Order: sequence, then C-alpha cells, then structure tokens
Amino acid sequence: MSYRTVLNETSYFGPGAIAELAPEVKNRGLKKVMLVTDKDLIKFNVATRVMKVLEAASIPYEVFDRIKANPTIHNVQDGVKACKKMKADCLVAVGGGSAIDTGKAIAVIMTNPEHADVRSLEGAVQTKNKCLPLLAVSTTSGTAAEVTINYVITDEEKHRKFVCVDPHDIPVVAVIDPELSASMPKGLCAATGMDALTHAIEGYITKGAWELTDMMHLKAIEIISRALRSSVAGDPQGRSEMALGQYVAGMGFSNVGLGAVHSMAHPLSALYDTPHGVACATILPTVLEYNAESTGEKYREIARAMGVQGVDGMSQEEYRRAAIDAVKQLSRDVQIPQKVSEVGVKEEDIPFLAESAMVDACMGGNPKDPTLEDIIALYKSMM
Repeated sequence: MSYRTVLNETSYFGPGAIAELAPEVKNRGLKKVMLVTDKDLIKFNVATRVMKVLEAASIPYEVFDRIKANPTIHNVQDGVKACKKMKADCLVAVGGGSAIDTGKAIAVIMTNPEHADVRSLEGAVQTKNKCLPLLAVSTTSGTAAEVTINYVITDEEKHRKFVCVDPHDIPVVAVIDPELSASMPKGLCAATGMDALTHAIEGYITKGAWELTDMMHLKAIEIISRALRSSVAGDPQGRSEMALGQYVAGMGFSNVGLGAVHSMAHPLSALYDTPHGVACATILPTVLEYNAESTGEKYREIARAMGVQGVDGMSQEEYRRAAIDAVKQLSRDVQIPQKVSEVGVKEEDIPFLAESAMVDACMGGNPKDPTLEDIIALYKSMM
C-alpha cells in the first residue's frame, strides 16, 4: 500500500514572516494580486500589514473582502467575478479558514471554469489543472487551511456544508506569522485552538492514519495542550506555539482525513452559523467516548501527549478515560460550551443534522462506523 503526502512548496514561520510575501510574488513572476480577506481584518489593521508589504515592493493588488465566517457558494462566485475583473494572476488570502477556503475555491475555479457552479467541487474531486497561484497568510491558530488540500463551503439553499478535497488547491506558499494573531480575541483563540486539537486527535485515530502522520499528530497534540491556555490568556509565546501546533496538525490530517466530530460539526455551522471551532470543540469529548473501543492503544498516547502522568501503569479503560478527561478539562479551561444546546441546536433539527453528518465527506475516516441512529443518539446526549 502507498501513502500520498501533499504539502506546500514553501512555508515561512516566525515573527515578521509576512515580509517574505513580496519576494515570493516577484520571484514567481506574478504581476497582480487579488487580496482575499474580511472587513474586520482590515478594520483591525491585520490585513493592512500585508497590504503594506505589497505596497513597499510596488506589487499591484486589489482587495476582495466579501467573506463570511462560513463562506458560501455565492461568496466564491462573487470572488471569481472579482478576480476576472481585476485581471489578477495570483491570490493572497489573509485570515483563518474562511478567507483561505474562499481563496482556494476561487483559485481552483479560475483555472477549472467547468466547476463554476462550485457544488461540483464537493468530495475528493481531482480537478484538471492546478489552481491559480495562492499564497496563504494565517491569522488564526486553528484551521491550518494554509497547509491542507481541503476546504469547506456552505450551500445556503440546502442548509449544508460540503467538503472539497483536491491536491490542486493547496497554497504554493504558507506564511505563519504569530504577530498577526496577537489581536485575536480570547473566544476566537479558544475556538480555533480547540479546532486544531480536534484536527490532531481525529487525524491520529482516523482509519487512514500511519506512522508519518502519527508523528505529526502526536507532536501537535503536545504543543496545543501545553500552549492553548496561555495563548487564550494573550501570552505571545503561547500564540507563537499555537501557530506552529495547528500547522503541524494540518500537515497530518490533510493527508489522512478526519472523522465524526467534523462531520457532526459541519451541519451546525450550515444551519445555525455556529463558528466551526466552537462546534468541533463542543462535540469532541462525546465522540471520543463513542470511538474509544475502536482505537486500540492510541488513547494512551493521546493522554501522554496531553501531559497526563503515569499512563504506562494504567489499564486500557483508565488511560482512555484519562485522555477524554484531559480533553474535557482543556475545553472547560478555555470556556468552550459543553452542550450543543448552548450553541443553538434544537431537538427537532437533530434528524436533519444527523442525516447531513452521515453524508459528510469526513465520516468515512471515523475509526468506528456509525449508523444514523448512533449519530442521532450522540446529538441528543449533548443537549
């Protein structure tokens, strides 16, 4: 059996790393940038720092800032129109998963116009051509969209999110500059950080996991577990560590998939506009309990990576419980909702949520194969 690994051509890490954008654009012979971001990142002078880098290097650019927290088909189509009008030959996406996912979809359609409807990109679609060159600048420490071959788009008409998986969409350059996450509010920092932990844990226990990705995921769990609390408190070192930890998690899960947590979280964002990180973090402990019997000794290593002492002397039941409890405690410490009812889930919507989760692209990677009834029961248990 062979394993495929797809990563960025180039990545830059560390304070001030955004300065590398200008030479990357110029050295690649690119002439006109469409800068994809959101209005808040401009308002709070985060995206403007990237603009200054481009301006200082005399690189022409125009801004597309019509990005929603859960980007929609219409967002993408508007972006494609804007990119054509600007005559841009590359994109610089500045933000978290919303901006970068939108940038990926726009860049893919620009070179594969047969997918202009956007919906046809759902699933593991091998497009014909590499996307327009995309340089991704991460401003949150969670989604790892800058290093993944995945992106998620909301279909507002059908009240569902769909996952797109395509090696042609990966950014050619990723910039992870922790200075850009310094102004992130505590709530967003907590939500994106727990999303990163979910990526690492689900990637570690997914059916497709193997030694290389296990190494990445365990290291990511270790970094995130020690850094998230201080990052949420605003500590610059914590934010720097989280910027790295979420990227390492992305290196892994992008290549092996995720599981039921993400499949169950996506419908919450589609139906209630729940922030993705909050949805994942709220669901994670319950699904970990459900999956425990299908994970062999992996929960022992999760517990160890999270700093639990004495795991080698524990029984299987004890170290599984220790891993789940460590996740729950971290979630509580950063003030994540503990029940899905707290993020707006209504009892009467659960059958629809469960049906949406069952057909989500991430579900196939779950270590245990759930039934529709299982997913309904899991949602109800979190009310």
